[in-house]
Amino acid sequence: MFSPSPMTDSRRPTPADFVRLARPTQWAKSVFVLIGPFYALADHGMALADSFWKALLAAIAFSLVSSASYIFNDIQDAEADRAHPRKKNRPIASGRLSVRAGVVFAIGLLAAAAAAVLALPPGDPRMWLAVILAVYLANVTLYSMTLKHHVIADVMSLSLGFVLRVFAGCVALDIAPSTWLLNCTLFLAMFLAFGKRLGERRTLGEGARAARRVQSAYTDELLRMAVVVTGVATLIGYTIYVESQDAYEFGFNLLWLTVLPATYVLLRVAVVIEQGRYDDPTELAVHDRGFQAGALLFGVMTAFLVWYFRLR
Repeated sequence: MFSPSPMTDSRRPTPADFVRLARPTQWAKSVFVLIGPFYALADHGMALADSFWKALLAAIAFSLVSSASYIFNDIQDAEADRAHPRKKNRPIASGRLSVRAGVVFAIGLLAAAAAAVLALPPGDPRMWLAVILAVYLANVTLYSMTLKHHVIADVMSLSLGFVLRVFAGCVALDIAPSTWLLNCTLFLAMFLAFGKRLGERRTLGEGARAARRVQSAYTDELLRMAVVVTGVATLIGYTIYVESQDAYEFGFNLLWLTVLPATYVLLRVAVVIEQGRYDDPTELAVHDRGFQAGALLFGVMTAFLVWYFRLR
């Protein structure tokens, strides 16, 4: 499955190389693990202290497993990554770290994730969290081996990873995710994945096909349409949830106000990617001030309303 890199770098590996290999910026995706517990607090008034540490352990476990999966993916994609202007500098593709070092490090991350799961109280939640993490790892492995080369299936596989994160947060607290939450998560993840494909075409041009083979099956028009459809579906799913909430009434449903920054953030992502400023939504989230301002406003408004009407 894995083959050693023909490229070598004579410099001695440093701890920073292993940190880069783990891609800690991608841990931001583990916020999806916390979404289910947050809305459980908002809708059902669950105990905050008991919920927080369980959700945090699930998020840590998912972050570690995702880092391990990225390492296996980097090993698998090392040759293609060398054709990408940014990915060619990854530790495995550049030769800074050997395949063997990457595999050993990934196994260590998986062991640390297992320790985080075992830190949860014995019972069904711990067992189901372990199952979900195993399914996630299997999905990522299948993606790296074959699904990433198949149009639409590649995006569905990536989106499943986000849905599994939501499930992980819910099972850690022994709660069932709502349909609206699963719908929003699925369509938001598809929006981001299609946006990433479109962003690659904007930043790389014809080189996008060399960096990612499945780009040969996509077109700009198809990706634009997919970004719009999934973005609209995400907003509709969220507004249906807002409409169903009558606990935030103060003349009108104040939770509706959060639809404004949510709409801004989604459209901001679409515009910036279309302009070719980023080819990865995670990089956009880390560096784009407009996105960060909109996301922060959404988070602060939602947290305040939940606290004021449901938790205080």
